[in-house]
Amino acid sequence: MNDLLIRNGRLVDPANGVDDMLDLLISGGRVKRIGRRLGDADGVGDAGISRGIQVIDAAGLVVAPGLVDMHCHLRVPGFPAKEDMATGTRAAAAGGFTNVVCMPNTSPTIDSIETLEHVKSLIRERAVVNVLPSAAVTVGQGGRALTDIPALARAGAALFTDDGKPVSDAGLMRTALLTARAVGKPLAQHSEDKSLTADGVIAAGVVADRLGVPGIPRSSEASVVARDVVLARETRAPLHVQHVSNLLTVDVVRFAKDWGAPVTAEVTALALSFTDEAVETMGSNAKIKPPLGSREDRDALRKALCDGTIDVIATDHAPHTLAEKSVGLVDAPFGLIGFETALSLVITNIVRPGTMSLADALAKMTANPADILGIAKGRLTPGSDGDIILIDPGRRWTPDPETYESKARNCPCAGRELFGKVVMTIVGGRIVHGSDSALGGRL
Repeated sequence: MNDLLIRNGRLVDPANGVDDMLDLLISGGRVKRIGRRLGDADGVGDAGISRGIQVIDAAGLVVAPGLVDMHCHLRVPGFPAKEDMATGTRAAAAGGFTNVVCMPNTSPTIDSIETLEHVKSLIRERAVVNVLPSAAVTVGQGGRALTDIPALARAGAALFTDDGKPVSDAGLMRTALLTARAVGKPLAQHSEDKSLTADGVIAAGVVADRLGVPGIPRSSEASVVARDVVLARETRAPLHVQHVSNLLTVDVVRFAKDWGAPVTAEVTALALSFTDEAVETMGSNAKIKPPLGSREDRDALRKALCDGTIDVIATDHAPHTLAEKSVGLVDAPFGLIGFETALSLVITNIVRPGTMSLADALAKMTANPADILGIAKGRLTPGSDGDIILIDPGRRWTPDPETYESKARNCPCAGRELFGKVVMTIVGGRIVHGSDSALGGRL
């Protein structure tokens, strides 16, 4: 592992309130020093660095902490045709994610020590970024009996969720919240009332009516969030609301925070960028659960992101095969990929229009999720892990899913011009995406 010196870049570190032209030195896989004009003159400078250190010229680029995604699907074990540990983490690296939490709705479900250890072995062998496996709240995600949450936490589960399915039983959810609080791990809920979702395909509204398909009402999500907020307030157990999608849920989460309930929430970059109108042009490649909402929903999500109601931007990267997504809107599975476009969507739709500063947007993708997870990531403090990305904020590009690192192609961004692109990703001081030769040389 070479030591790295990143020079001439705009260093943006929201956790430490830094936005300045600074150099950054990585040594032994960790951030060693941040300052102005490190390593000048004969290659030694006041940083005490010697010749042979790899120098990366970041002129015109933003240097930021690696992104943290607390909601993605790597499809392992059990679904290698959709994604695998190598392709999924390469896709994450291409999008600037250095730390990701994979969901447990695999085959078998990550609900036992044995399966969790198997996933950890795949991470060690094949992952190019840091992967934190989550574990299911209930056995087999069946909603009937709790998993051994304390044992799974000790074995390394970073988060507990039945993502893809809700924990519908209120008594079980209450006990799960208390147990997760006791072991100091987040409990995240996929909020959905199946009796309200029924056979819904996309968000209820004019687009669903125009297409003649059953709609999913906003209340399917918001009603479960409301119940869980009461449980969190009563038990003082932290609740994380996954992929908030509509204005009713935003109102419930905002009330929860004003009420003093220990609630955090996430939104996907896709939900901030698209509406249900995308289904009319992209078909099943815009079909996700919870569904893309109306323009009014999207505007409410953006406002909630800015005022702190929503804490985190996640991807909910959910790969499916081309065959699965080609059977028509009604029968195709829910889910879209998001690793390789998430940051660009945020820059294009949130930062460039002036809705939020780049630093504030990056906080939602770095320090905030890291803090909820309780991990020392998402910041560039001397001594912290050398997880760093270089972003070209002004680069225009047009996504072509055929060139993605992911196995999947179920992306609604194809052919749409975006701004901002990750040009290098560094994990623990090691370049895992991008070419240093294109950016710099050696002292």
